[in-house]
Amino acid sequence: MYRPDLSPVGDSLALSSLVGALPLLTLFVLLGGLRLKAHWAGLAALGTSVVVAVWAYGMPVDLALLAGTEGAAFGLFPIMWIVLAALWVHQLTVTSGRFADLRSAFNLVSDDPRIQALIIAFCFGALLEALAGFGAPVAITGVMLMALGFSPVRAAVTVLVANTAPVAFGAIATPIITAGTLTGIDYEDIGAYVGRQTPLLALFVPLLLVALVDGVRGIRQTWPAALVCGGVFAVAQFVSANYISVELTDIIASLAALGAVVAFLRVWRPAEGERVREDLRRAAERERQEAGDGAGPSGGAVPGEEDWAGGNGPVDRARILLAFVPYLVVIAVFSVAKLWDPAKEFLADSDVSVPWPGLDGEVLTASGEQSSTTTYVFPWLSSPGSLLLLCGVLVAAVYRVPTWDAVREFARTVLTMRWALLTVGSVLALAYVMNLSGQTITIGTWIAGAGAAFAFLSPLLGWLGTAVTGSDTSANALFATLQQTAAGEAELDPTLLVAANTSGGVVGKMISPQNLTIAATAVGLLGKEAVLFRKAIGWSVLLLLAICLLVLLQSHVLAWMLP
Repeated sequence: MYRPDLSPVGDSLALSSLVGALPLLTLFVLLGGLRLKAHWAGLAALGTSVVVAVWAYGMPVDLALLAGTEGAAFGLFPIMWIVLAALWVHQLTVTSGRFADLRSAFNLVSDDPRIQALIIAFCFGALLEALAGFGAPVAITGVMLMALGFSPVRAAVTVLVANTAPVAFGAIATPIITAGTLTGIDYEDIGAYVGRQTPLLALFVPLLLVALVDGVRGIRQTWPAALVCGGVFAVAQFVSANYISVELTDIIASLAALGAVVAFLRVWRPAEGERVREDLRRAAERERQEAGDGAGPSGGAVPGEEDWAGGNGPVDRARILLAFVPYLVVIAVFSVAKLWDPAKEFLADSDVSVPWPGLDGEVLTASGEQSSTTTYVFPWLSSPGSLLLLCGVLVAAVYRVPTWDAVREFARTVLTMRWALLTVGSVLALAYVMNLSGQTITIGTWIAGAGAAFAFLSPLLGWLGTAVTGSDTSANALFATLQQTAAGEAELDPTLLVAANTSGGVVGKMISPQNLTIAATAVGLLGKEAVLFRKAIGWSVLLLLAICLLVLLQSHVLAWMLP
């Protein structure tokens, strides 16, 4: 049986960490430096991880390859299954002709693109993150912003940055519940700690969004609405995480923020909305010309003003309601599935555990225990992707979309995302090889050796784990127990560091190759993930430093902030 050695290179933890980090360096250099397409960068990094696992860590070749196949399977199902289903639901809206009404409905609230970014990317995206997660918010809101006049790059970067603060409590607080299960710490305690960290991000993220849309001038002209949006979300997230329900935190916060913005716009409106719309129109046209045919997610052209001209007259309440049917259905289905105990238990019981052939029982953890990662869980019914598929069937029925048209749209979505499927499969294969061979835990253990200074570095592990796997849940699965152990050695609060791992992960999601590929595919920029990476990495590092500093202060000076 294979058991990872934490310091196989020269019996040095530091040197072994540097060698273990080679796959990640390969990935980020090829993606951000050499601008290689994400699927090639992912495959190159995967190959590097297998070489390091075999050559440096002594993992048998067959086990390394089998670890990669299990990771690839997990990347395709459930992760990409969720994204495929989410995009299909959106395409049904387009096929039915209701998407133009959706735009009109948002324009009734505000026709200012900066406000629409707050409502769609931040508030609505947070609601989707609360219910589904795993890339679905980025896919859906990215397409929605682009259809409202945003250029593909601006739409993608905006939704990537927006998909930060709600991630910790995403998918009904799955990352936090996972951390609690692994560490034995009450997940409600972890949620309370996280609820005193991520709200500070939420306070400032809306300001970043209006800056992404309209620069510094956008902040000057829309800061009241941005502060109302971020402030209400932050307060609601704090109150819910600490006093109401960890599972419902993002649902409560997103709806509260959305209601607050809509109410605020009744008494205040930003200036120069027409100028911003014209600026975005010119930017979108410029990008379309540079890209050539400007193919969008459905294989057609990127939507422009002309696509919305042919409606059926003024939009009444009935048409607005029908335009929101897909999202109301999503909310209803996921609320029942995640919050109603009988449905929740039924779906959980439907999961099928598959010991991975040739791998299960052959790999130990660094501590000598049997690795649980070698059992693949096939959530054929409980997966958010399967629930979204049900939502799509219901939406098609409401919109009276012919069965053949619905099937054709799904096939077209799969075809459009073929390279995204390869990218995410290779990145998750990379993550599994690194995890099972010991590369990831070596890096984490080395960083944890910083002693008391580890309070500052603690969020870095969560950031790293989420950047590699694309999931804050996976980052907690990797490092939550390590954070707990390191806290004991450094005489720090273990709950604080486990929470820091979760909070650090939320800002790593925007640079994850998985999320970059989902965003790029959704807005028709497949193959240009490197462009999005370079635009998002600065914001990711800036927000990471803020989280690191906050956790350091909470471990000493600001300890009064903690429960």
